[in-house]
Amino acid sequence: MAVGAGSYTSTMTPDVISAAGLRLDLAGVVATVTLDRPEVRNAQTPAMWRALAAIGDSLGEEIRIVVVRGAGHSFSAGLDRRMLDPDDPADDVETVAGLLSLPDDQVSATIDDYQRGFTWLRDPRFVSIAAVQGYAIGAGFQLALSCDLRVVADDAQFCMKESALGLVPDLTGTKPLVESVGYARALEICATARMVGAAEAVHIGLALTAVPPDELDPTIADLVAALTAALPGAVSETKALLLGAAHRDLEEQRRLERQAQIRRFRELA
Repeated sequence: MAVGAGSYTSTMTPDVISAAGLRLDLAGVVATVTLDRPEVRNAQTPAMWRALAAIGDSLGEEIRIVVVRGAGHSFSAGLDRRMLDPDDPADDVETVAGLLSLPDDQVSATIDDYQRGFTWLRDPRFVSIAAVQGYAIGAGFQLALSCDLRVVADDAQFCMKESALGLVPDLTGTKPLVESVGYARALEICATARMVGAAEAVHIGLALTAVPPDELDPTIADLVAALTAALPGAVSETKALLLGAAHRDLEEQRRLERQAQIRRFRELA
């Protein structure tokens, strides 16, 4: 069902979500966030990032799965180009030129605000899944990378376009990219700004599987069913353990495993 009364905060109303180019649908323990600007291949804006962060804050404790997808034939073609055009008179989009008029500390704080639209998807209380069809470019690639799991249609195309624009990926995509494919491959993908197709994405560990576009929805549904078959606490505790495992030594990881297992035993008892 679409988001309705009682399922959002006082400020995160359906009209606010829609105005930011998003749609939120809630069905039991599953929240589906759709980038809903198909006429511009779901190009992203700061308003969208702020709304994404607010959606993350608004979700109830009952949500176990968050699916992120794009309306139409593309996941997201990246930034709304009006952000990069100093001559565009549009006053409904924050621009890079406007950002650069601020002192560095305020620029950093603003980008930090933007990044919160991506970081909430790593919250251990749910598993996040990107359902990627068509283009996932720049900010679109980084949004997909923010999700725990990626399932792609076989027409999916990933590209970290920032270097071609003289920029760097700054929407939290660099860490999960290195974690997925390793430093050398991540550097090559970012520095060359080349396209990574669906088959290669699966081969190098960016995506779980690639399926024909008409099989994307049923594949996601099967994955959601499998992920919700286990008790909620077991999944969230496991996600929390795995998120930091690569950066902990064995003794610290063992300690955290013991503590998590005690909590599971107590709850089951």
